[in-house]
Amino acid sequence: MNSGDKRISRTRRAPALALCAALLGALCLVLAGGASGQDLESRLDDKQSALEHEKDRKGVLSTDLARYGDQIDQLAGEVATLRNREAIVQAELDRVQSRLRRAKDRLEVLKHQLKRSLNTLRNRLVEIYRSDEPDVLTVMLEADGFDDLISRYEYLQRISEQDASIVGRVRVLRNGTRDLVARVQESRDEIAAKKAELERTRVQLEARKADLDAARDRKATALDGVQGHIEHLEGDISAIQDKIQAQIQAASSTSTTPLPAGPIQGGSSGFIWPVNGPVSSPFGWRWGRMHEGVDISVPAGTPIRAAKAGNVILAAPTSGYGNYTCVDHGGGLSSCYAHQSSYAVGVGDSVDQGQVIGYSGCTGSCFGDHLHFEIRVDGAAVDPLGYL
Repeated sequence: MNSGDKRISRTRRAPALALCAALLGALCLVLAGGASGQDLESRLDDKQSALEHEKDRKGVLSTDLARYGDQIDQLAGEVATLRNREAIVQAELDRVQSRLRRAKDRLEVLKHQLKRSLNTLRNRLVEIYRSDEPDVLTVMLEADGFDDLISRYEYLQRISEQDASIVGRVRVLRNGTRDLVARVQESRDEIAAKKAELERTRVQLEARKADLDAARDRKATALDGVQGHIEHLEGDISAIQDKIQAQIQAASSTSTTPLPAGPIQGGSSGFIWPVNGPVSSPFGWRWGRMHEGVDISVPAGTPIRAAKAGNVILAAPTSGYGNYTCVDHGGGLSSCYAHQSSYAVGVGDSVDQGQVIGYSGCTGSCFGDHLHFEIRVDGAAVDPLGYL
């Protein structure tokens, strides 16, 4: 290599060496607090897992409360229907009781009439027995003539009819009394059955309402407890995120060498930097897990430019990455951009190098506005600095 080539090589390497120096400084600061950072990350994961669990419980409890509310509303409708039935049955009961009172009064009257008729019949029989009244043959044989015979016969006939009338009335009264007693008994049975039905329905309804009210109160108490726990966890998570963000800002503040304004041309791969800002977290293991890209600290709304021309193959919210865009560059190479506040392209779009594809933000799991930038080879994440 001649001296001219060496000067060109040194000139091309200068920006990369400066960038590496800046990243090394930030990395050292992060690693210096690694134990604390790893502990915070672990605590954050635990709190977030507990928060998701409590939110699931809240959803279940809310669903249960809504279901109980629907059942109680339905029960209220049944109670209203029952009350209408009670009013109808009570009116019917009043009518039957009125009939029963009248029937009892009538029964007392018939009993007295029966008693009087029996006394009349008894007295008539005693009178006939005591008077030694002659039979029909004797009356006919002793008649003085035909006219006397007719008179004697009519007399006997009237006595017979009177006796038969008394006996008939006794029989009618007796049968009427029996029928009345049967009707009164039937009315009593009907009233007793209706009262028993109303009582059973009322007891069942009251028991169901008491059970639903108790269950609803238990669920409401549990929901209040879960909501309080959620608020407590959210406070803990916010505090932990503030501590993590403070560590990230402390680490990134040491990387005072900013990227030059505008896109930076990389090496032979042809990639450029998507934004202009300090690297706050490099590629590699971080707090017990693999960090599959570099975090570049920029304000929210900073335009994000395509690191290389290609086709957009993904532009959608993706788990902890938030709003996530990936561009296929061919040959198994792709670049991805996470935590965007909004998109500027969609799936299927062809983009030129340096074209704005989105805007930075803090969607998904993040602790402040920045761009998480990845380069992937056949889908596997590699260190982007090797291509810039």
